[in-house]
Amino acid sequence: MNHKNASGLPQQCTWFGITCINGSTNRLNLTNASVKGTLYNFPFSSLPNLEYLDLSCNELFGTMPPQIGNLSKLIYLNLSANQFSQEIPPEIGYLTNLLVLHLRENQLNGSIPASLGNLKNLSYLSLYNNSLSGVIPPEIGNISKLLYLRMSINNLSGPIPPEIGKLASLQSLGLSKTNLTGSIPKELGNLTNLTILYLFGNKLSGSIPRELGNLKSIMTMELQKNQLTGSIPTSFGNLSKLKTLFLNHNRLTGSIPQELGKLTKLVVMAMDHNQFSGHLPQNLCPNGTLTYFAVHNNLLTGQIPRNLKNCSSLVRARFSGNQLTGNLSEMFGIYPHLHFMDLSNNSFYGELASSWGRCTNLTTLLIAKNKITGSIPPEFGNLTLLHVLDLSSNNLSGEIPIELGNLIFMLKLDLHENLFHGGVPQVLGLLTKLLYLDLSINSLNGPLPGNLGYFQELYLLNFSYNNLSQKIPIQIGRLTQVCLLDLSHNSFRGEIPSEFGNLQNLEALNLSHNSLSGLIPKNIAQLPGLLKIDVSFNNLEGPVPYGKAFQNVTIQQLQGNRDLCGNITGLQPCGSLSEKPVRKKGHKLILLIVLPVLGAVLLSYVVAGVIISSARRKRCRRAKDGNVKDDDLFSRCIFDGKAMYREILEATEAFNSFFCIGEGGYGRVYRAELESKKIVAVKRLHHLSETADRKAFLNEVNALTEIKHRNIVKLHGFCSTAQHSILVYDYLERGSLAKVFHIDEEAKKLDWKKRVNIIKGVAHALSYMHHDCSPPVVHRDITSNNILLDCDYEAHVSDFGTAKLLKKDSANWSALAGTYGYVAPEFAYTMKVTEKCDVYSFGVLIMEVFKGKHPRDLIPRLQSSAPGDIELEDLLDQRLQYPAQKILEILMPIIRIARSCLHVDPQSRPTMHFISRSLSVATPFPDK
Repeated sequence: MNHKNASGLPQQCTWFGITCINGSTNRLNLTNASVKGTLYNFPFSSLPNLEYLDLSCNELFGTMPPQIGNLSKLIYLNLSANQFSQEIPPEIGYLTNLLVLHLRENQLNGSIPASLGNLKNLSYLSLYNNSLSGVIPPEIGNISKLLYLRMSINNLSGPIPPEIGKLASLQSLGLSKTNLTGSIPKELGNLTNLTILYLFGNKLSGSIPRELGNLKSIMTMELQKNQLTGSIPTSFGNLSKLKTLFLNHNRLTGSIPQELGKLTKLVVMAMDHNQFSGHLPQNLCPNGTLTYFAVHNNLLTGQIPRNLKNCSSLVRARFSGNQLTGNLSEMFGIYPHLHFMDLSNNSFYGELASSWGRCTNLTTLLIAKNKITGSIPPEFGNLTLLHVLDLSSNNLSGEIPIELGNLIFMLKLDLHENLFHGGVPQVLGLLTKLLYLDLSINSLNGPLPGNLGYFQELYLLNFSYNNLSQKIPIQIGRLTQVCLLDLSHNSFRGEIPSEFGNLQNLEALNLSHNSLSGLIPKNIAQLPGLLKIDVSFNNLEGPVPYGKAFQNVTIQQLQGNRDLCGNITGLQPCGSLSEKPVRKKGHKLILLIVLPVLGAVLLSYVVAGVIISSARRKRCRRAKDGNVKDDDLFSRCIFDGKAMYREILEATEAFNSFFCIGEGGYGRVYRAELESKKIVAVKRLHHLSETADRKAFLNEVNALTEIKHRNIVKLHGFCSTAQHSILVYDYLERGSLAKVFHIDEEAKKLDWKKRVNIIKGVAHALSYMHHDCSPPVVHRDITSNNILLDCDYEAHVSDFGTAKLLKKDSANWSALAGTYGYVAPEFAYTMKVTEKCDVYSFGVLIMEVFKGKHPRDLIPRLQSSAPGDIELEDLLDQRLQYPAQKILEILMPIIRIARSCLHVDPQSRPTMHFISRSLSVATPFPDK
């Protein structure tokens, strides 16, 4: 460590990440440097003057050596986002000069050392997302200068020590999801500088101390998902700076204090899933700032406060599951920003106001199980963004308005159990995105429109208990995704369409109580997922078909058909009709046709199983219970799978567009906040039933389960069901590079240093894919839309839907993939995939990063051997200050790399390994 170079400085002072003062190492910063190994041989004793040590976001493991306590001058220590395990050494208490200590996101266990109480100068202490156990040491209360304390997501026990109330300077306290018990200490009310309080997801009990009303600086208070009892203190009316209040999922009682109406800055208020009673506060939303209001699943009575009628800031409001009352047509106003409104399960009366049609940003409107009368206003046709409309279980009447045909983004339409009459409007066939359609228990009449067969993603169709007549349209056989089909208790006549044999995802079919005649189609019996069928009380005849669907059928599901016969208890035998031999012949024919198909399907499941095994995750599976009840079938179709899948569905409200943050060629991406408060990005693929999209899904899973690199988006899990196929990734806060470039203010934040780092990150990712993966992975769609940025502007390659594995000794011919303007020119005529396709796209991306937009017409000039009259200014983003000479010396070699990537001859392009290595040794940016 003491060797000197030609300049007279010790050799280590020239190393990457090291800063020296007077020849002595002062700072060591290797964050995100792909450092692997342990700290057992770290030269702690050779760094007596080290003040700054940052080894975060690497792959370090093992224990934290006790020798770390020898770094007596250390001010900043960050070992976050590694794999350190075992206990925090008590010797860390010797670092009495520490101002910042970050140990979050490791695998640390054992107890929190009491010696942390010796760090009297500490301002930031972050221990969250580990496996720490035991109690919080009361000595924490001795760190009098502490501003930031986070211990969330651990396995702690015991109460919150009241000594924390001595931290008078504390601004942020996070103790959520740590299994803490006992009551909230009243001493927390002494933290008058506190702005953030996270205590959610524990086992805290007792009442909320009124002393919390003394937190005059508090802006965010989250106490949800505990076992708190009693009422909300009236002192909460003093929290004049409060913006976010979560008290949901507790056992709180009493009325919601009227004093909360004084909170003029309140933006989010969640009180749901408690036992609150009485009336809502009358002065809610006094300054028009309230955007999220949730009081569902309580015992509230009375009317909606008058102030809420004028609360135009509302975005989401939930009142369901109470005993609220009042005239619905008078209580609500016009909300230009409203996305979600739930008034279900109350006692509202009156009619639907036409003013709802002016809430044009609504995506979900739920008013089920009330006492609403009148008709649906035609103005509802103006809600063109509506995804879910549930007006079921009311007393609505009249005809279903044809204006609902304008709601082309509708996913769920539920009008069951009302008094609607007239025919089923033909225009409903325009709602081709529908997943759920329930018009049962009404007085609808006439034929069923044939264009309902256009619902290619529908999984529930229920028209039962109406007066519908004529033949069942054969087009219903096109609903290949339908799980539950109920046409019972109508007056349908004619034969059961043989096209029903195409409904490969059907789990329940109810055609009972109609006037259907003829034979039961044999192909229905062979439907692979059909668990329950009811054709009772019709005029059907002939033998009951042989097949899986009828293996466990009972007489109750067949009765009322005088001429049906078969080997089923209670049914007449078929007599002279030789059903058994026919069945054998038919069975043989079916086997000849179906077995190859099933073999292909099983093979695809085996492949998927291998992928799943390698990822150590479980795929959602179809339920196999043969005794499924009618009311279970819908939940099986929607919520098929494990807890994570259900949590994602809840977090996105079944993929409501409100949570959609982007859309690519193979699917939409949704933002989902899980119960752990972790935010993930959920990619839902379009039309996975199509072969190409199923292949895209398997490509992405196959590629990403094998890929682990800091510049490649992290795949947390995946799931495929009949309705949804999803991939769960890290959520990257800044979105895509393309999005940043489209917003001038954001693009200006991307200075030249950040842009070069983005280029380096993508290069490292592609080099890893091409040269460190076996077989190599070619992305085939490197664009600014597929480069995501985290909060530090670090680049992450995403969207592997078109990725291709380059198998050894394979020609690697492929269908056209990629994005126009980024695809290598040779791909148009050779259709052969090589790594050089990605290299070309990377060259385009480099120029886009520098220019701030796609280079387009510049590409042919850059490809020429003599660029001619291209001015450097033409290649650079005019929104940034023209780079100084030292920065130009860094940019010019990268532009030369881009030109070499854009070479028309793929063999003349460099490899990504060469590019990555060249960028790694490039001149670093000068310090400001």
